Amino acid sequence: MSAHTSNEKITTTKIQNMKGKGSIVALTAYTTPMAQMMDEFVDLILVGDSTGMVAYGFDSTLPVTLDMMIAHGAAVVRGTTKACIVVDMPFATYQESKEIAYRNAARVLIETGAQAVKMEGGIEMIETVEFLVSRGVPVMPHIGLKPQHANALGGFKAQGRDEEAEELLIQEAHGFEKAGAFSLLVEGVYENAAARVTEAINISTIGIGASPACDGQILVTEDILGLFSDFTPKFAKKYIDLSETIKSVFSEYAQDVRTGAFPAEEHCFGVKKSK
Repeated sequence: MSAHTSNEKITTTKIQNMKGKGSIVALTAYTTPMAQMMDEFVDLILVGDSTGMVAYGFDSTLPVTLDMMIAHGAAVVRGTTKACIVVDMPFATYQESKEIAYRNAARVLIETGAQAVKMEGGIEMIETVEFLVSRGVPVMPHIGLKPQHANALGGFKAQGRDEEAEELLIQEAHGFEKAGAFSLLVEGVYENAAARVTEAINISTIGIGASPACDGQILVTEDILGLFSDFTPKFAKKYIDLSETIKSVFSEYAQDVRTGAFPAEEHCFGVKKSK
């Protein structure tokens, strides 16, 4: 059963122990109003660097800065009381050294009030994750398809295609679990590989374009609401197309302004009502 049925704040320790298919419900959020609306229904909110494409119109997540993530993270925290809040570490804020990673991650936690950070990477990031966790920074590693690595990977390609690739993912998962990660985000991974990763470790896995066997699932909120039309990934389920509804409202408003229907007397101050 989803943890949102409780009034208690969901901690990283709770997320870590939520094993079993469908145990964790997660979505992305970047603003206070969106976070407020989803807080009662989800267990975890990821303040993703996907905001770069969704909110800023960037072609990738690479231009997203630490200051941007902190601003969005703080906004989401202000809009929630229950969900566990995890903030993405943007490109080039944690890869150079474990000391720089700690400095930046600590700043994220201090300035946003979030409970954890998420970092993309494989074997090369295990030492960094261990360094952060041992110093009080909860970390969710992100394996499989890593958007920040798209240039190196030759694009957004599904991972874990063969047995060798599956074994590498499992090796990474074991390494991060040993390093103290509380959960693992698995993106764009062949179904069998993601299922094997989930089975292989005792911490929870959250899938996006991975396996139904993952302990939890996450999607970009704008994708499920039909608000981001530039690109909809294969794995995203659009529950509603709000974009057409919103456009209709904009059209009606514009018509009201141009015809003088808005504002009416009831929308003005100091106007005596007509008898």
